[in-house]
Amino acid sequence: MSKLCRQVSIESPGPTLKECVFSFDVPVPDVPMYGARIRVVYAGACYRVNRTRSASVCSTSSVSSVGSLPGEMDNIGSYTSTPAHVGLRDGALFPGYEVAGIVDAIGKSAECTDGITIGSRIVLYPYEGVPHGYADYIVVPDFKCLVPVPDELPLSIAAMLPTGALLATNTVSTACECLKSILDGPNKKDNATVLIVGTGGLALWALRIATNYFRQLPYHDRIRISVATLKDEGISLAKENKEIKVVQWSEDLYERQLIERTIDACGGPVDVVLNFGTTSRSLHRSLQCLAPGGMVLVTEDVGEKLIPKFLKKAEEMNVNIVIVPNGTIEQLKELVQLVAKGVIEPPPHSVYPAEEAQEVVRKLCNSEIKGRAILKFHNVD
Repeated sequence: MSKLCRQVSIESPGPTLKECVFSFDVPVPDVPMYGARIRVVYAGACYRVNRTRSASVCSTSSVSSVGSLPGEMDNIGSYTSTPAHVGLRDGALFPGYEVAGIVDAIGKSAECTDGITIGSRIVLYPYEGVPHGYADYIVVPDFKCLVPVPDELPLSIAAMLPTGALLATNTVSTACECLKSILDGPNKKDNATVLIVGTGGLALWALRIATNYFRQLPYHDRIRISVATLKDEGISLAKENKEIKVVQWSEDLYERQLIERTIDACGGPVDVVLNFGTTSRSLHRSLQCLAPGGMVLVTEDVGEKLIPKFLKKAEEMNVNIVIVPNGTIEQLKELVQLVAKGVIEPPPHSVYPAEEAQEVVRKLCNSEIKGRAILKFHNVD
């Protein structure tokens, strides 16, 4: 008789928040010949909006979804976004699940990479077709999607890296290229201002990663960072660095007031906007905050939906909209090392037993969890 293990399904909660978490006993999956079986230790708390494996909703921030993931994975595709539950504040949509765990078994014909062996601590790169992470065990077809986790990095933190943190990393990396053309190009400017639009964990990731990345640029002293917070997390963002200007995008104000407030807080029109907002209104506002020749960076699926609406306006304003995909597995590997060494500090997170998934979803929908919510499946400490 096959051994059984637990699998949890977290679906989009209804108005009463009941019957959205289902638990099953399923056979422990066989080890694929060229791949590995993973014992899941932590998985980021999010729920599927339907059973066809589209986007997922979690507690990180306000990004609408992460687009297709480029890199070495063969079966890369795109994801669709779906509006969050009406009661969920600033729900973030991510493709797949954030999984960190231990290599439990390796296939007989597998080609191990990066020194990964049985017992290795890993985080899973979220490729298209990534297995459902809410289970005691999952299997991967090969080692291309596995990233080793150093002993000094807690697996609960590692579970936060493949989605929001990786998206923020690639967005900041793209911003560095934009800044190079602005500050070191043929029409170079004396200074440049970067505006991060977002809220909660994703904005914190972007701010901390940008501070680290920009510091390494030869013209780092010519870059100013500002943050436009979409909700009430501006105070925590302001505490990050006294030099960071924070402006709150309150929906109670008229658009012109918000634009003027933002330009004033940034010391003038902005050169690069890292827009993690979800709406056309946010993108429209970002465009109007840009200086001529400026650039607004948006996630891939948001760009695909909104660029047709704003391309003509961007051309008329002499600004650009740049589409940014989630990021590569190489970036995830680098990010793991930077966080493990303490170079980049992760935003706050809270760990809950997987048995409490129903209560966690309820808290997410009522904005009762500050920072990232992580579900714990095994105790390996």
